Amino acid sequence: MFTPQYTLTDSIVQDLTLIAEGKAVIERAKILPTAEIRLRRQALVRMTHSSTAIEGNILNLRQVEDLAAGRKIEASQRDIFEVKNYLQAMKYIEKITNNKKKVTEKNFLKIHRLVTQNTLPIEKSGAYRKGPMYVVRHFYGFNKKVVYTAPVAKKVPALVSDLFSWLNKKETERINPVIVAGIVHQEIVAIHPFFDGNGRTARAAATLILYKRGYDFRKLFALEDYYNRNREKYYQAINIGKDYEERKKDMSLWLSYFVQGFREEIDNVKAKVQALSIKKIDSSLPQVFLDEDQQKIIGFIDQVGKINIGDAISILDVPKRTAQLKLAKLKSLKIIKQIGKGPSSAYMLT
Repeated sequence: MFTPQYTLTDSIVQDLTLIAEGKAVIERAKILPTAEIRLRRQALVRMTHSSTAIEGNILNLRQVEDLAAGRKIEASQRDIFEVKNYLQAMKYIEKITNNKKKVTEKNFLKIHRLVTQNTLPIEKSGAYRKGPMYVVRHFYGFNKKVVYTAPVAKKVPALVSDLFSWLNKKETERINPVIVAGIVHQEIVAIHPFFDGNGRTARAAATLILYKRGYDFRKLFALEDYYNRNREKYYQAINIGKDYEERKKDMSLWLSYFVQGFREEIDNVKAKVQALSIKKIDSSLPQVFLDEDQQKIIGFIDQVGKINIGDAISILDVPKRTAQLKLAKLKSLKIIKQIGKGPSSAYMLT
Protein backbone atom coordinates (compact mmCIF):
# COMPACT_ATOMS: atom_id res chain seq x y z
CA MET A 1 0.00 0.00 0.00
CA PHE A 2 1.25 3.46 -0.92
CA THR A 3 2.10 5.60 2.11
CA PRO A 4 4.03 8.78 1.23
CA GLN A 5 6.84 9.73 3.58
CA TYR A 6 7.50 13.42 4.21
CA THR A 7 7.95 16.04 6.90
CA LEU A 8 6.03 19.32 6.99
CA THR A 9 8.95 21.66 7.65
CA ASP A 10 8.51 25.20 8.97
CA SER A 11 9.12 26.63 5.48
CA ILE A 12 6.48 24.34 3.92
CA VAL A 13 3.92 25.29 6.57
CA GLN A 14 4.69 28.97 6.11
CA ASP A 15 4.28 28.73 2.33
CA LEU A 16 0.99 26.82 2.72
CA THR A 17 -0.27 29.59 4.99
CA LEU A 18 0.65 32.26 2.44
CA ILE A 19 -1.03 30.24 -0.31
CA ALA A 20 -4.25 30.06 1.73
CA GLU A 21 -4.11 33.82 2.31
CA GLY A 22 -3.57 34.41 -1.41
CA LYS A 23 -6.49 32.11 -2.20
CA ALA A 24 -8.82 34.22 -0.07
CA VAL A 25 -7.71 37.45 -1.77
CA ILE A 26 -8.05 36.00 -5.28
CA GLU A 27 -11.49 34.50 -4.64
CA ARG A 28 -12.88 37.72 -3.14
CA ALA A 29 -11.47 40.06 -5.78
CA LYS A 30 -13.90 41.85 -8.07
CA ILE A 31 -12.60 41.63 -11.63
CA LEU A 32 -14.36 42.61 -14.82
CA PRO A 33 -15.40 39.36 -16.55
CA THR A 34 -13.50 40.25 -19.71
CA ALA A 35 -10.29 40.72 -17.71
CA GLU A 36 -10.79 37.40 -15.93
CA ILE A 37 -11.35 35.57 -19.21
CA ARG A 38 -8.10 37.01 -20.59
CA LEU A 39 -6.15 36.04 -17.46
CA ARG A 40 -7.58 32.53 -17.62
CA ARG A 41 -6.67 32.14 -21.28
CA GLN A 42 -3.17 33.47 -20.62
CA ALA A 43 -2.75 30.95 -17.79
CA LEU A 44 -3.83 28.09 -20.08
CA VAL A 45 -1.40 29.22 -22.77
CA ARG A 46 1.49 29.61 -20.30
CA MET A 47 0.69 26.26 -18.70
CA THR A 48 0.67 24.50 -22.08
CA HIS A 49 3.76 26.27 -23.40
CA SER A 50 5.86 25.55 -20.32
CA SER A 51 4.78 21.92 -19.81
CA THR A 52 5.57 21.02 -23.42
CA ALA A 53 8.74 23.15 -23.53
CA ILE A 54 10.17 21.23 -20.57
CA GLU A 55 10.01 18.11 -22.75
CA GLY A 56 11.74 19.77 -25.71
CA ASN A 57 8.90 21.41 -27.65
CA ILE A 58 10.27 24.49 -29.44
CA LEU A 59 7.07 26.45 -30.10
CA ASN A 60 7.10 29.93 -28.57
CA LEU A 61 4.36 31.50 -26.46
CA ARG A 62 2.79 33.34 -29.38
CA GLN A 63 2.57 30.16 -31.46
CA VAL A 64 0.92 28.33 -28.56
CA GLU A 65 -1.55 31.20 -28.22
CA ASP A 66 -2.34 30.97 -31.94
CA LEU A 67 -3.03 27.23 -31.64
CA ALA A 68 -5.23 27.81 -28.60
CA ALA A 69 -7.24 30.30 -30.66
CA GLY A 70 -7.60 27.84 -33.54
CA ARG A 71 -5.20 29.65 -35.85
CA LYS A 72 -2.75 27.79 -38.10
CA ILE A 73 1.01 28.11 -37.64
CA GLU A 74 4.12 26.96 -39.49
CA ALA A 75 5.95 24.40 -37.36
CA SER A 76 6.75 20.70 -37.16
CA GLN A 77 3.71 18.44 -36.90
CA ARG A 78 5.00 16.81 -33.72
CA ASP A 79 5.39 20.15 -31.93
CA ILE A 80 1.90 21.19 -33.04
CA PHE A 81 0.37 17.89 -31.93
CA GLU A 82 2.05 18.11 -28.50
CA VAL A 83 0.60 21.57 -27.86
CA LYS A 84 -2.86 20.74 -29.20
CA ASN A 85 -2.83 17.56 -27.15
CA TYR A 86 -2.06 19.39 -23.91
CA LEU A 87 -4.81 21.90 -24.62
CA GLN A 88 -7.23 19.00 -25.14
CA ALA A 89 -6.09 17.37 -21.91
CA MET A 90 -6.75 20.61 -20.02
CA LYS A 91 -10.25 20.83 -21.54
CA TYR A 92 -10.90 17.30 -20.33
CA ILE A 93 -9.60 18.20 -16.87
CA GLU A 94 -11.94 21.20 -16.69
CA LYS A 95 -14.83 18.98 -17.75
CA ILE A 96 -14.29 16.33 -15.08
CA THR A 97 -13.55 18.96 -12.43
CA ASN A 98 -17.20 19.98 -12.60
CA ASN A 99 -18.54 16.55 -11.63
CA LYS A 100 -18.56 15.27 -8.06
CA LYS A 101 -16.92 11.95 -8.86
CA LYS A 102 -13.52 10.96 -7.52
CA VAL A 103 -10.43 11.03 -9.71
CA THR A 104 -9.83 7.50 -10.98
CA GLU A 105 -7.20 5.50 -12.77
CA LYS A 106 -9.46 5.65 -15.84
CA ASN A 107 -9.22 9.47 -15.78
CA PHE A 108 -5.47 9.18 -15.46
CA LEU A 109 -5.16 6.93 -18.52
CA LYS A 110 -7.47 9.24 -20.49
CA ILE A 111 -5.21 12.21 -19.69
CA HIS A 112 -2.20 10.30 -20.97
CA ARG A 113 -4.07 9.28 -24.11
CA LEU A 114 -4.99 12.90 -24.81
CA VAL A 115 -1.45 14.13 -24.10
CA THR A 116 0.16 11.61 -26.48
CA GLN A 117 -2.36 11.13 -29.29
CA ASN A 118 -0.71 11.28 -32.73
CA THR A 119 2.74 11.30 -31.12
CA LEU A 120 2.80 7.73 -29.80
CA PRO A 121 1.58 4.53 -31.47
CA ILE A 122 -2.07 3.88 -30.58
CA GLU A 123 -1.21 0.82 -28.49
CA LYS A 124 1.16 2.89 -26.29
CA SER A 125 -1.10 5.92 -25.82
CA GLY A 126 -3.17 5.62 -22.67
CA ALA A 127 -1.56 2.26 -21.85
CA TYR A 128 1.12 1.26 -19.37
CA ARG A 129 4.58 0.44 -20.67
CA LYS A 130 5.54 -3.18 -21.29
CA GLY A 131 9.29 -2.86 -20.90
CA PRO A 132 12.03 -1.29 -18.72
CA MET A 133 12.36 2.47 -18.37
CA TYR A 134 15.46 4.55 -17.68
CA VAL A 135 15.76 8.31 -17.36
CA VAL A 136 18.90 9.38 -19.18
CA ARG A 137 20.57 12.79 -19.03
CA HIS A 138 22.88 14.08 -21.73
CA PHE A 139 26.01 15.95 -20.76
CA TYR A 140 27.52 18.40 -23.24
CA GLY A 141 25.61 16.66 -26.02
CA PHE A 142 27.81 13.54 -25.97
CA ASN A 143 28.01 11.63 -22.70
CA LYS A 144 24.90 9.91 -21.40
CA LYS A 145 24.18 8.92 -17.85
CA VAL A 146 21.30 6.93 -16.38
CA VAL A 147 19.99 9.10 -13.54
CA TYR A 148 16.93 7.04 -12.69
CA THR A 149 15.75 3.45 -13.10
CA ALA A 150 11.97 3.09 -12.96
CA PRO A 151 10.17 0.05 -11.45
CA VAL A 152 9.92 -3.02 -13.67
CA ALA A 153 6.91 -2.97 -16.01
CA LYS A 154 4.99 -5.76 -14.26
CA LYS A 155 4.81 -3.66 -11.06
CA VAL A 156 3.41 -0.55 -12.76
CA PRO A 157 -0.35 -1.38 -12.69
CA ALA A 158 -0.27 -2.23 -8.99
CA LEU A 159 1.76 0.88 -8.10
CA VAL A 160 -0.64 3.17 -9.96
CA SER A 161 -3.62 1.41 -8.37
CA ASP A 162 -2.08 1.93 -4.92
CA LEU A 163 -1.59 5.64 -5.66
CA PHE A 164 -5.25 6.14 -6.55
CA SER A 165 -6.40 4.07 -3.58
CA TRP A 166 -4.42 6.43 -1.32
CA LEU A 167 -5.72 9.48 -3.19
CA ASN A 168 -9.35 8.51 -2.59
CA LYS A 169 -9.00 7.57 1.08
CA LYS A 170 -10.95 9.56 3.67
CA GLU A 171 -7.69 10.27 5.49
CA THR A 172 -6.19 11.89 2.38
CA GLU A 173 -9.07 14.38 2.23
CA ARG A 174 -7.67 15.93 5.41
CA ILE A 175 -4.29 16.63 3.81
CA ASN A 176 -3.70 20.08 2.29
CA PRO A 177 -4.56 19.90 -1.46
CA VAL A 178 -1.20 21.41 -2.43
CA ILE A 179 0.64 18.62 -0.61
CA VAL A 180 -1.61 15.99 -2.23
CA ALA A 181 -0.98 17.44 -5.70
CA GLY A 182 2.77 17.49 -5.08
CA ILE A 183 2.75 13.86 -3.91
CA VAL A 184 0.75 12.74 -6.97
CA HIS A 185 3.17 14.61 -9.26
CA GLN A 186 6.22 13.01 -7.68
CA GLU A 187 4.76 9.50 -7.50
CA ILE A 188 3.70 9.45 -11.17
CA VAL A 189 7.17 10.54 -12.25
CA ALA A 190 8.72 7.95 -9.91
CA ILE A 191 6.60 5.11 -11.32
CA HIS A 192 7.17 6.38 -14.87
CA PRO A 193 4.24 4.24 -16.02
CA PHE A 194 4.31 5.14 -19.72
CA PHE A 195 6.66 4.79 -22.64
CA ASP A 196 6.59 8.59 -23.10
CA GLY A 197 4.63 11.58 -21.78
CA ASN A 198 5.17 10.88 -18.08
CA GLY A 199 6.16 14.44 -17.13
CA ARG A 200 3.28 16.11 -18.98
CA THR A 201 0.80 13.61 -17.56
CA ALA A 202 2.14 14.11 -14.01
CA ARG A 203 1.89 17.90 -14.28
CA ALA A 204 -1.62 17.73 -15.74
CA ALA A 205 -2.70 15.28 -13.03
CA ALA A 206 -1.39 17.61 -10.30
CA THR A 207 -3.46 20.44 -11.78
CA LEU A 208 -6.53 18.18 -11.81
CA ILE A 209 -6.06 17.40 -8.10
CA LEU A 210 -5.83 21.10 -7.25
CA TYR A 211 -8.93 21.93 -9.32
CA LYS A 212 -10.91 19.04 -7.83
CA ARG A 213 -10.05 19.96 -4.24
CA GLY A 214 -11.09 23.59 -4.50
CA TYR A 215 -7.65 25.03 -5.13
CA ASP A 216 -8.25 26.20 -8.72
CA PHE A 217 -7.68 29.92 -7.87
CA ARG A 218 -10.24 30.79 -10.58
CA LYS A 219 -8.00 28.82 -12.98
CA LEU A 220 -5.58 31.75 -13.22
CA PHE A 221 -2.32 29.97 -12.28
CA ALA A 222 0.27 28.14 -14.36
CA LEU A 223 2.65 26.30 -12.02
CA GLU A 224 4.52 24.89 -15.02
CA ASP A 225 6.03 28.36 -15.56
CA TYR A 226 7.97 27.94 -12.33
CA TYR A 227 9.48 24.66 -13.52
CA ASN A 228 10.30 26.00 -16.97
CA ARG A 229 12.11 29.09 -15.71
CA ASN A 230 14.82 26.89 -14.21
CA ARG A 231 14.56 23.38 -15.63
CA GLU A 232 17.78 22.23 -13.98
CA LYS A 233 16.39 23.10 -10.57
CA TYR A 234 13.17 21.25 -11.44
CA TYR A 235 15.11 18.13 -12.45
CA GLN A 236 17.21 18.27 -9.30
CA ALA A 237 14.13 18.66 -7.10
CA ILE A 238 12.16 15.83 -8.63
CA ASN A 239 15.05 13.37 -8.94
CA ILE A 240 15.25 12.51 -5.23
CA GLY A 241 16.67 9.01 -5.75
CA LYS A 242 18.30 6.78 -8.32
CA ASP A 243 15.48 4.20 -8.22
CA TYR A 244 11.91 3.86 -6.96
CA GLU A 245 12.82 2.36 -3.59
CA GLU A 246 15.14 5.27 -2.87
CA ARG A 247 12.63 7.86 -4.05
CA LYS A 248 9.81 6.73 -1.82
CA LYS A 249 11.86 7.09 1.39
CA ASP A 250 11.29 10.82 1.82
CA MET A 251 9.49 13.39 -0.39
CA SER A 252 10.22 16.37 1.85
CA LEU A 253 12.78 18.07 -0.42
CA TRP A 254 10.52 17.74 -3.46
CA LEU A 255 7.48 19.02 -1.55
CA SER A 256 9.46 21.99 -0.28
CA TYR A 257 10.30 22.89 -3.88
CA PHE A 258 6.75 22.21 -5.11
CA VAL A 259 5.04 24.27 -2.40
CA GLN A 260 7.49 27.15 -2.75
CA GLY A 261 6.87 27.27 -6.50
CA PHE A 262 3.13 27.22 -6.01
CA ARG A 263 3.35 30.03 -3.47
CA GLU A 264 5.39 32.15 -5.90
CA GLU A 265 2.89 31.55 -8.70
CA ILE A 266 -0.06 32.43 -6.46
CA ASP A 267 1.75 35.60 -5.37
CA ASN A 268 1.99 36.53 -9.07
CA VAL A 269 -1.69 35.78 -9.65
CA LYS A 270 -2.68 37.81 -6.59
CA ALA A 271 -0.69 40.81 -7.85
CA LYS A 272 -2.38 40.62 -11.27
CA VAL A 273 -5.84 40.29 -9.74
CA GLN A 274 -5.30 43.20 -7.37
CA ALA A 275 -4.05 45.37 -10.23
CA LEU A 276 -7.25 44.63 -12.18
CA SER A 277 -9.62 44.99 -9.22
CA ILE A 278 -12.72 46.97 -10.15
CA LYS A 279 -12.73 48.47 -6.67
CA LYS A 280 -10.42 51.04 -8.21
CA ILE A 281 -13.19 51.90 -10.67
CA ASP A 282 -16.41 51.54 -8.71
CA SER A 283 -16.67 49.73 -5.39
CA SER A 284 -20.48 49.50 -5.78
CA LEU A 285 -20.18 47.10 -8.73
CA PRO A 286 -21.28 43.58 -7.77
CA GLN A 287 -19.11 40.50 -8.09
CA VAL A 288 -20.08 38.73 -11.31
CA PHE A 289 -19.65 34.96 -11.69
CA LEU A 290 -20.12 33.65 -15.20
CA ASP A 291 -21.13 30.12 -16.09
CA GLU A 292 -19.12 28.05 -18.56
CA ASP A 293 -21.24 29.02 -21.58
CA GLN A 294 -21.00 32.72 -20.78
CA GLN A 295 -17.24 32.39 -20.46
CA LYS A 296 -17.10 30.74 -23.89
CA ILE A 297 -19.07 33.62 -25.39
CA ILE A 298 -16.82 36.27 -23.87
CA GLY A 299 -13.71 34.32 -24.83
CA PHE A 300 -14.92 34.14 -28.44
CA ILE A 301 -15.65 37.87 -28.57
CA ASP A 302 -12.29 38.65 -26.99
CA GLN A 303 -10.55 36.59 -29.69
CA VAL A 304 -12.65 37.56 -32.73
CA GLY A 305 -14.06 40.97 -31.80
CA LYS A 306 -17.78 40.14 -32.03
CA ILE A 307 -20.26 37.27 -32.03
CA ASN A 308 -23.55 36.65 -33.82
CA ILE A 309 -26.31 34.20 -33.00
CA GLY A 310 -24.91 31.61 -35.43
CA ASP A 311 -21.51 31.75 -33.72
CA ALA A 312 -23.14 31.32 -30.31
CA ILE A 313 -25.13 28.29 -31.46
CA SER A 314 -21.95 26.74 -32.87
CA ILE A 315 -19.60 27.25 -29.94
CA LEU A 316 -22.19 26.36 -27.29
CA ASP A 317 -23.80 23.53 -29.26
CA VAL A 318 -27.26 24.59 -28.09
CA PRO A 319 -30.59 25.46 -29.78
CA LYS A 320 -31.10 28.98 -31.12
CA ARG A 321 -33.44 29.98 -28.29
CA THR A 322 -30.92 28.94 -25.61
CA ALA A 323 -28.14 30.88 -27.35
CA GLN A 324 -30.38 33.96 -27.52
CA LEU A 325 -31.10 33.73 -23.80
CA LYS A 326 -27.37 33.43 -22.99
CA LEU A 327 -26.60 36.53 -25.05
CA ALA A 328 -29.54 38.42 -23.54
CA LYS A 329 -28.31 37.66 -20.01
CA LEU A 330 -24.84 39.00 -20.77
CA LYS A 331 -26.43 42.06 -22.34
CA SER A 332 -28.55 42.65 -19.21
CA LEU A 333 -25.37 42.47 -17.13
CA LYS A 334 -23.93 45.16 -19.43
CA ILE A 335 -21.00 42.93 -20.30
CA ILE A 336 -21.86 42.91 -24.02
CA LYS A 337 -23.81 45.28 -26.27
CA GLN A 338 -25.78 44.67 -29.45
CA ILE A 339 -24.73 46.22 -32.74
CA GLY A 340 -26.98 46.24 -35.76
CA LYS A 341 -30.51 44.91 -36.05
CA GLY A 342 -32.25 41.87 -37.44
CA PRO A 343 -30.33 38.95 -39.03
CA SER A 344 -27.15 41.05 -39.32
CA SER A 345 -27.02 41.95 -35.64
CA ALA A 346 -24.01 40.96 -33.51
CA TYR A 347 -22.62 41.55 -30.04
CA MET A 348 -19.42 43.19 -28.79
CA LEU A 349 -17.90 43.71 -25.38
CA THR A 350 -19.08 46.91 -23.72
